[in-house]
Amino acid sequence: MVDEVNSPAHYTVGGYEALDVIKAKLTPEEFIGYCKGNILKYLMRANYKGAHDTDCSKATYYATEMEEAINGEEES
Repeated sequence: MVDEVNSPAHYTVGGYEALDVIKAKLTPEEFIGYCKGNILKYLMRANYKGAHDTDCSKATYYATEMEEAINGEEES
C-alpha cells in the first residue's frame, strides 16, 4: 500500500527522498521555515481541494518534522 502522506512514491524518484535532500541542504532555521510554510499551505487548502483528511495529515506530518528540527536545534 502506498503511503501518500509519509512517503509518496513521487517524492522518491531517483532513489532519494525529497525531504531528506531538502533537510540536508537547508540550515535548521531554514528547514523549520520550510515546514511552517507547508503546514500553512496544507491547512489553508484542506477544505478546497477535495482531500481534507490527507491535507490535514500532511500538515501534521510537517508539524512533527518541525518539532523534531526545533528539538534538534535546542540539543546542539
